[in-house]
Amino acid sequence: MNKFILGLTLFGLILLNSCVSKKVVYVNDMLPDTEYPVAEAPALRLQKNDRVSIQVSAKSLELAAPFNTIAGTYKVGTDGSITTGMDQSGNNQGYLVDREGNIAFPVLGALHIEGLTLEEVRDLVRSRLINDRLINEPIVKVEILNFKISVTGAIGNRVLDVPDGRMTLLEAITRAGGPTLNAAPDKITVIREEDGVRRKIVTNIQSQEIFNSPAYYLKQNDIVYIEPRSAEVTPKEDRFWRYFGVGTGLLGTVISVLTLIRVSK
Repeated sequence: MNKFILGLTLFGLILLNSCVSKKVVYVNDMLPDTEYPVAEAPALRLQKNDRVSIQVSAKSLELAAPFNTIAGTYKVGTDGSITTGMDQSGNNQGYLVDREGNIAFPVLGALHIEGLTLEEVRDLVRSRLINDRLINEPIVKVEILNFKISVTGAIGNRVLDVPDGRMTLLEAITRAGGPTLNAAPDKITVIREEDGVRRKIVTNIQSQEIFNSPAYYLKQNDIVYIEPRSAEVTPKEDRFWRYFGVGTGLLGTVISVLTLIRVSK
């Protein structure tokens, strides 16, 4: 009888422990007070179907105005002033990189920007404006508008906007709410589309090697998938096994105490 009670108690404790997964600890192999080299973030290069915002400024607003509207809806007044007509199809939605890797830029025409960095696009537009004698000292600002990261798996489903054009894998996981208790920290997968192909990069957020991973710095349209340790249970099943484990453990403890009291009499 005592062996049966002891076995029942142990079974309840083991079942209860199995229902509570371990929390994920990031980069737990990093040593305190130790310096680690920091890798430079790779330059973001534009791809087909990207959208970029290009703003041109100059000392004369009239000179810059024609280059700040996609539709080219501007007119010259009788006094020589220029008025632009910005609408929903204007620069708010940016310039779309088409299948040939080009954008249609006002006055300058088609510009091939696929594969270029934002800085290279800025220099391209600036040099064209100067060489074509359109603006002597233009100021060009270029931003990417469609930098989004999808996060899914044992973390929930989120789509993250990246307005500044830079995000790390750890930052994306944190912004998405962090991995669940059922997440496998050594199987963090980044699915990336690049140069017309799709590839899968698996990383381990518990190891410092994550900083050397090509997926540490995320790129536009990356998909972050956090693999679960085991098949997900429904909330109802989770509550049942938790309560069952607790109840079995308590029952075994009570019976053990009553048995000890009886023996001591």
